[in-house]
Amino acid sequence: MIIKKSSILFAAALTAFVFMSSCEDGKKKEEQLRIETERVELEAAENAKLEMEAKEAKEAKIKEEARANSIAGQAMMNKDLSTLAGALQAADLSGMLSEPGEYTVFAPSNQAFEKLPQKKRDDLMLPENKETLANVLTYHVVPGVITSDKLAAAIKGANGSYTFKTVKGEELTASMSGDQFVIKDGSGKKAQVILGNVPASNGIIYIIDTVLMAKK
Repeated sequence: MIIKKSSILFAAALTAFVFMSSCEDGKKKEEQLRIETERVELEAAENAKLEMEAKEAKEAKIKEEARANSIAGQAMMNKDLSTLAGALQAADLSGMLSEPGEYTVFAPSNQAFEKLPQKKRDDLMLPENKETLANVLTYHVVPGVITSDKLAAAIKGANGSYTFKTVKGEELTASMSGDQFVIKDGSGKKAQVILGNVPASNGIIYIIDTVLMAKK
């Protein structure tokens, strides 16, 4: 009887031990699962952060390249357009011609600006004349991208004299002299395109030999 009772106690103790061991194993597995889940979630969050940073860096690089290749950016890099680049900055127009968009710019060369009287050039660059300078410069900017093929076709379609509006709202007239484009301003003064169809990230550039002026 004593042996039987001892056997029962032993069996009960063994069962309790197995049960407790099973509980401990369950807790350990739960803890391991929690730790592994946290690790996976942390790793996923870190990867997502790295991917976002890489994406932002790529987008920033693309924007920087676009700005460098923009109309304003090319003006700054072209030694023959240094006067124009300085004028764009003085008139607070560099931003407009650096940002995404579609513009056609008839860009006066340094020599074109030198044709203006020195006093007029100096006056235009004065801070108090910023609005006047901006008006002069925006008279050289046309909405949309007009390639040389399109411009030639438009001139031909308009019987040799194609008139279009600038960002300023005033008109310019394009024609051909042999195989060269000629741009006439509102005062009747003509500028010849000395280099055309220069692509930019936000439009196209035609370098001209004369500063254009709207009709007064």
